[in-house]
Amino acid sequence: MSAPAAHLDRVPVLADLIRAGSPHSARIRDVILTLAGTAFITVAGFIVIPLPFTPVPLSLATFAVLLTGAALGPLRGGLSAGAYLALGLVGVPLFANGSSGWAFSSFGYILGYVAATLLVGILARHRSDRTVWSTLGLATLGTLAIYAFGVPWLAAFLGVDLATALMLGVVPFLIGDAIKIAGMSALLPATWRIVDRTRR
Repeated sequence: MSAPAAHLDRVPVLADLIRAGSPHSARIRDVILTLAGTAFITVAGFIVIPLPFTPVPLSLATFAVLLTGAALGPLRGGLSAGAYLALGLVGVPLFANGSSGWAFSSFGYILGYVAATLLVGILARHRSDRTVWSTLGLATLGTLAIYAFGVPWLAAFLGVDLATALMLGVVPFLIGDAIKIAGMSALLPATWRIVDRTRR
């Protein structure tokens, strides 16, 4: 193992605090955590508010995606979002409003969920979830990763230009995203402070 990789393995994310007594129990723990992440994203994705001026619904799934990536790390978090994507693609009605498949306007955002969990998980491995300001950056970059997939897909699916896609797929959600990012920035550092106090 290279030195950088070894260093990242020594930097825990929150899920690593769940102790496993053996390699076998660690694998079981990781499977359970990964499935729990998929379930969390699914449940949050069902909490939607349709908006009459855009085909993209307002959803809590993005908050769940960011929190899953930060709490589980890049591998488990990425697998959680990947399982959510794969199950929906094969017809399991996991997506918002019980939808599945890929032929809808907001599918690109779901592709972005996988990228976002990987990115946020990597940043959490670099301790970017320990302070308010670094968590602001972590959550903002994760949100941008979702938009980086969602907006081009929306433009192509609707046959509109990029400016129109931004108006439909980004602008209506900026306030909600700001609230989610602020929530992450309060929750994660506070959790780590509690963890640090219990370790003393």
